[in-house]
Amino acid sequence: MSLEKRRAIKALVLAMAAGLLAACGGSDKGDPARNATLIGAKGTTTVNRYLWAASLETLDFLPVMRADPVSGLLLTDWYSNPETPGERFKVSVYILDTALRADALRVTVFRQEKSAGGEWVEASVNPATGRELENAILTRARQLRLNQIDE
Repeated sequence: MSLEKRRAIKALVLAMAAGLLAACGGSDKGDPARNATLIGAKGTTTVNRYLWAASLETLDFLPVMRADPVSGLLLTDWYSNPETPGERFKVSVYILDTALRADALRVTVFRQEKSAGGEWVEASVNPATGRELENAILTRARQLRLNQIDE
């Protein structure tokens, strides 16, 4: 395994670990996206509120570009770890259902590397990365649901 691949994997693991730790943090009651209503035009909930909250908490270390709780779309902007300035990541989360199930969530990770000319070019992402983020979001959503039941 080349040194560049090791650095890329290390940066990705660190970013995911930061996300997992952020999911264990407190809540930000003033965040408008977190407090947005989950009611659609017909008066029905269109996405699972636990998946929505867990997605925001798990990915809160990434800058949010667009967050639409009615359609279940969460898009982050590009994030570059200061330790690896030659690569950056972007994540898209789609919540597809009102049920708290694995198939109600789709996470896509995009990665770019800086070329020798200084331009960003698309780079491959380990397919397990998206699944690991999905698992982290699902785990946090289950915790949120259990906490709600206990109250």
